[in-house]
Amino acid sequence: MTLAEYFPMWDQLTKEQQTRISSAAMSRTFEKGALVHRGSADCTGLYLIQSGQFRAYTLSSEGREITIFRLFERDICLFSASCMMRSIQFDISIEAEKETKTLVIPSEVYKEVMQQSAPLANYTNELIASRFSDVMWLMDQILWKSFDKRLAQFLLEESAIEGSKSLKITHEAIGNHLGNAREVVTRMLRYFQSEGMVKLSRGTVELMDPKKLEALLEN
Repeated sequence: MTLAEYFPMWDQLTKEQQTRISSAAMSRTFEKGALVHRGSADCTGLYLIQSGQFRAYTLSSEGREITIFRLFERDICLFSASCMMRSIQFDISIEAEKETKTLVIPSEVYKEVMQQSAPLANYTNELIASRFSDVMWLMDQILWKSFDKRLAQFLLEESAIEGSKSLKITHEAIGNHLGNAREVVTRMLRYFQSEGMVKLSRGTVELMDPKKLEALLEN
């Protein structure tokens, strides 16, 4: 996978700028569960995802997690280089949800080229705006959507990502994604089970009636 596949304005960079980025890019692989980025104090660089899956999340003062967005093949992880954006500070952590292969562009190299290239700076701003949209969408979900709908939507999305109706995931992990306590997740999943929408077993949630979950979102 070439760098041009990640940057649609690649041809607008000079040959020297292209060489500067490509010569600095390094391959790095993360095992499932590895912590990739530890918040605003950590500034490794941009991760270009070749395969696998990252999860970006934040922690409350009580230590509760909530997933902000996920990154997949061909996505760019920008906030792992947040130090190059002085006016923006994010305490966002990033972990590998699956074994993930990446290309890493060091922050100082990317910033150097971005300061020289308006097309790269504009594209970076577009990426930032897209991630802010993800955050605003999440806030809207938390503030205005009931938990049963959020949980149903999460299960449907997870099923689509994994390509399976049988999800190998714990109630605690679901709570970490949605920012709710495990006990709250368990109660709602048991309700879903009583309504025939899911079947629960240790470490597994099986979607028995996806259409009923979809209908819940429409009510």
